[in-house]
Amino acid sequence: MKKELLIASALTASLGMAGVVEAASASFSGNVRNGVAGSDTDGTADGTYSSNQKSSLSFSVSETTDSGIKISTGFNVADEGGSDVGDANGLTFTFTDGSKLDLIEAGNAYGTHTASVPGASGEQGISGVSTNSAPTGLNFADTSDKVGFEWHSAADAFGIDGLKAGVSYAAGDDGDGASSSTAETSYSIGVSYVTTAGDSTVTIGGGYMNANDSNGNTANDKADETTIALTAATGDLTVGVGFSSGTMVKSNSTAAQTAEVDSAEVFTAGAKYVSGDITFTVSAADGEASDNTTLGSAGTNTDSYESVSASVDYAVASGVTATLGWTSADSSDEGSADTANSGSSWYIGANVSF
Repeated sequence: MKKELLIASALTASLGMAGVVEAASASFSGNVRNGVAGSDTDGTADGTYSSNQKSSLSFSVSETTDSGIKISTGFNVADEGGSDVGDANGLTFTFTDGSKLDLIEAGNAYGTHTASVPGASGEQGISGVSTNSAPTGLNFADTSDKVGFEWHSAADAFGIDGLKAGVSYAAGDDGDGASSSTAETSYSIGVSYVTTAGDSTVTIGGGYMNANDSNGNTANDKADETTIALTAATGDLTVGVGFSSGTMVKSNSTAAQTAEVDSAEVFTAGAKYVSGDITFTVSAADGEASDNTTLGSAGTNTDSYESVSASVDYAVASGVTATLGWTSADSSDEGSADTANSGSSWYIGANVSF
């Protein structure tokens, strides 16, 4: 449950204006996740397990101007076990007509509008170093510089019931070395549409994004991807499917980690059923790609990834959820079985949110 706070303006304090108090409304939220995760890969004789502990804490701050425009931002103190101390979010302006504008660290519009295909919960996973470039989920090429914007339409955009749309743009500096890769300029469009079909609510959403690669040695753009997903909810049952395809350059600072990725595509599917305090979910992913670690060369190595997952979530109390999850994965890298990243994994734990 969010706690309401009142935070005095740091600017006022820094200027020594003790007689003036300016403040914005703020709230905080987060979670603590504790559990045990185990795996049994095809490359080891015996299974292994260990504790899995993660937490997050974030603050949201907002205020509304006299003209009715809401200005909001926030920052993360901790993010799922990462060291994001003081990591600030961008600015969001929400206008009186319901449209929004994100500035700084805005993201890409196609990801915002991709319909959410049900996915099994839990922290199960098979770890291991791999050069496998096959996508494991939708929006696999999502990347952009933090200097940019994303515009979100109001509901029922352009006079069409159930339609929302968005557009985004970002630009970065040309700081690549001969073997590294970053996004220079990126743009994206996204569209989602919600309608009813009999007793079902159907959502279709996705879009397109492209990011130029500032490294002139690469053959592909930093990212070029199209995504579409569809979900249908009937009572307590939700089912969905999604598909993404495109090309990209895997980022990073050394030639061994950077790769041209061609013909990348992934199909996902999932179903979720809610029965009282219990949620049952099953999901699957099937991805493949061709890659080459030599920049400027076409992808010649075939990678693939397939997974099937299931989970059961039980709402123990308000803000407390127990989870049992299981995943089976099959990975192939450079056309050969990747045993270190294939096998089964499981998770049992609880999430406490506030």
